[in-house]
Amino acid sequence: MAVDSHSWLDIPEVCARLDLSPSRVHRLIEDRALLASKREGRLMVPAIFITDDGPLPHLSGTVTLLIDGGFSDEGALDWLLEPLDELGASPAEALAQGRKTQVRRIAQALAI
Repeated sequence: MAVDSHSWLDIPEVCARLDLSPSRVHRLIEDRALLASKREGRLMVPAIFITDDGPLPHLSGTVTLLIDGGFSDEGALDWLLEPLDELGASPAEALAQGRKTQVRRIAQALAI
């Protein structure tokens, strides 16, 4: 079940924010530097995954940890957006606050 508490950007909006071509944005998604989900028939990226400097720092490594731990791409996306009591925020928000170690510690504990 996808989380809807965050704003979402379609690919043209991501391109505009990052000043990249659509093919480059799709490559970031393929490489899991960004995660995206089909919403209302369009591929969308959570806005929190985009910073002024590019994809959210440490997102790619955290996604890799989750995938290696048995999560699907959609499961990883949902986990990153769902608020966690342990963090007092969603893992994506915690990453945006520079709390990579806390997020990854929790993600490692979830690995199957």
